[in-house]
Amino acid sequence: MAFDMTVRGAPQSYVFRPGCWEELGPRLAELGIGRALVVHGGDSWRAAAPRFPEAGRAEFRFERYGGECTSEERDRLARIAFEERSEAIIGVGGGKLSDLAKAVAGRLKLPVVLLPTLAATCSAWTPLSIMYDRNGAMVAYEIHPRANALVLLDPLVLLNSPPELLAAGIGDTLAKWYEADVILSRIPNPSVELTVASFAARTCRDNLLRDGEAALAALAAGEFDDAFARVVETVVLAAGMVGGFGDRYARTAGAHSVHDGLTILPEAHAVRHGSKVAYGILVQLALEERWAEIDSLLPFYGRVGLPASLREMGLGSVSDERLRAVADRTVEGDASIHLLPGDITAERVLDAMRRLEAVTSFEAEPTRASTFRPSESQTAASEKKPARITGEGDFRGDFI
Repeated sequence: MAFDMTVRGAPQSYVFRPGCWEELGPRLAELGIGRALVVHGGDSWRAAAPRFPEAGRAEFRFERYGGECTSEERDRLARIAFEERSEAIIGVGGGKLSDLAKAVAGRLKLPVVLLPTLAATCSAWTPLSIMYDRNGAMVAYEIHPRANALVLLDPLVLLNSPPELLAAGIGDTLAKWYEADVILSRIPNPSVELTVASFAARTCRDNLLRDGEAALAALAAGEFDDAFARVVETVVLAAGMVGGFGDRYARTAGAHSVHDGLTILPEAHAVRHGSKVAYGILVQLALEERWAEIDSLLPFYGRVGLPASLREMGLGSVSDERLRAVADRTVEGDASIHLLPGDITAERVLDAMRRLEAVTSFEAEPTRASTFRPSESQTAASEKKPARITGEGDFRGDFI
């Protein structure tokens, strides 16, 4: 059976090994890139700059971005890149920055090179950008026709990232299974591409539930071990493959729509993308009446520091009127939540959120925190030891 879809499975080149940032210069030379605009953030750049390599023969123009992936910021950086006669856009930072770098490159039809500083989303893998307005509300998805030219994922850089960001990445990636499965399980004869997407989504769930807590402990200790490596590549690679091979049949469903709805609340902007998505998983499961699955996830959420309620995101005092606005935004237009079975209305979303709040408020699991905060092992990361490589794995992945 033929499906109306386009496969965007992977970047053109992907490297995951300690110290791979040092390969930037030679790899730019291989791509014939002599001039590039380097887009970076603030805090992430201060942590990453000491490891950013020399340009080699390339010429770099460095530009700090404004903090949001907006059309205005995209156009501002595109003008700079055009005036500098840049031959590529290099993004150094997290998910929003990677999305912005891809959007700038897409506007100018230039290759994009991504050097992630954290593993909080699959943005480095996927050729799409989530666009926001100046107030931080999600407004659109931009899908780019060209794959990312090069991704250098250096675990020694990632070991300097805050544990709460990896926890958010775990939440964002866990959604891949629940959002893909609710769609793909209803397709009687899936294509090979969709079978690959389903396998990748299941891999996301299995790896995270098995290794997520251990990966956070490794990050807190500054150790690059097997669990940390698996979780990082699950968040970036496996998660990216779900939408890359599944396209609109596996990219998002209810959890990300709930995230999008929450972005209209200014106080939700301090909550990480993946944390809002993790909460959205539970709302989606409530809409599906899968309360046993919710019960099975709550202890894991508590152990890795993911929020299971509005209260745990600091949104417990949001008025009913504003929650109704969140529900309206969640189901607006052709939002992906409508890929769930049945007629999904704002009333049903609001009811699911209220029932979930009641359940999690009553939840007596001792591992659940009363507020959304990192565990003791995660907060220990502020006193992390120098990075160490441990374990049996061969961490020299180079996928081209």
